[in-house]
Amino acid sequence: MSSEKAKNDNDPNEDSDDSCGDESASFTTNSTTSRSKSPASSTRSKRRGRRSHKSKPKSGAAYKYDTHVKENHGANIFGVSFNTLLGKDEPQVFATAGSNRCTVYDCPRKGGLTLLHCYADPDPDEVFYTCAWSYNLKTSAPLLAAAGYRGVIRVIDIEQNEAVGNYIGHGQAINELKFHPHKLQLLLSGSKDHAIRLWNIQTHVCIAIFGGVEGHRDEVLSIDFNMRGDRIVSSGMDHSLKLWCLNTQEFQHKIELSQTFSQEKSTLPFPTITKHFPDFSTRDIHRNYVDCVQWFGNFVLSKSCENAIVCWKPGQLHQSFEQLKPSDSSCTIIAEFEYDECEIWFVRFGFNPWQKVIALGNQQGKVYVWEMDPSDPEGAHMTTLHNVRSVATVRQIAFSRDASVLVYVCDDATVWRWNRRQATAL
Repeated sequence: MSSEKAKNDNDPNEDSDDSCGDESASFTTNSTTSRSKSPASSTRSKRRGRRSHKSKPKSGAAYKYDTHVKENHGANIFGVSFNTLLGKDEPQVFATAGSNRCTVYDCPRKGGLTLLHCYADPDPDEVFYTCAWSYNLKTSAPLLAAAGYRGVIRVIDIEQNEAVGNYIGHGQAINELKFHPHKLQLLLSGSKDHAIRLWNIQTHVCIAIFGGVEGHRDEVLSIDFNMRGDRIVSSGMDHSLKLWCLNTQEFQHKIELSQTFSQEKSTLPFPTITKHFPDFSTRDIHRNYVDCVQWFGNFVLSKSCENAIVCWKPGQLHQSFEQLKPSDSSCTIIAEFEYDECEIWFVRFGFNPWQKVIALGNQQGKVYVWEMDPSDPEGAHMTTLHNVRSVATVRQIAFSRDASVLVYVCDDATVWRWNRRQATAL
């Protein structure tokens, strides 16, 4: 573990108010990383049944600029994740993933950012793309999982400043990690090798591999568990979105088996499941790489390089998941949340834990925030956040547990903190 000093670029005399205007239009970004290269974008096509939805502008942004820092590696920061497992009165801690480092910060209640830890991978050629939080079930110590270019998952004990788990199985880079919402020893990974893997980090086994015959035909870019943890949604470079069910008897048996399996005591490897056929698949939502997907109750939010986040539901609006047939790729578009100047891939939106606020950044350093109404997704109110010194592509956004703090990371190695205004607290 190496220590790193984060350079604080906040000037207390600078006019740092957020703006709902287009002042960022005069700035450009110089991105050369392969993560920034987008497929040729074509004119957005409107398909039958799609509702083109312009979010209602809302006067006064819900968040106000607080501070920003620049990490001294100077490289793109691709991932950011809050530790939402901590209690209400505990520190608001988040981690960033960029270069071969994972950097952990605290957000003090009075403002600013405090550097807590910095983990540097032993391989200087590693580039972390993603990180996710869990904890040790025996000691309750926080654990941070990180992965990226080399295709190796590191599970880091933050308090001990060391990697306590290393998982090799994917043949290529890993684009996203997600922990199960309730069984926090279960970790999901999506990879450039077209596959998704489910791991048990407590017993160090791979429980399942999703992919193959009817799996993704190109890189898996994004994955997510639903709130019950019994379904997975995935998306990728093949323009497709797929649903995978975990609530079958076979899967439940394998998950239970993984809890007690010991590689030292067993003469045979763990009997990993390979699931070749998703329970639902569609290519009707997007015409380009689908680089971010998350559940919104029984709906799905996904985005591509088309300047819109789409809220949709598999099948018809009245159909339950149990009524869906694997051969049926039909889906219902609920709403679209449109924005500007974000036509490159690997730009991911943030969704607060209580599913009330979405935020997405663009190539000009501007952030769009939508206040959601779960009963009426079309009724979302949109505001924009921008500071004149934020000019680089915003790669990912994360919210604290109570959504009082919004943090985003950029291609110029900067980390930005914005605080929710007291009058609009959730």
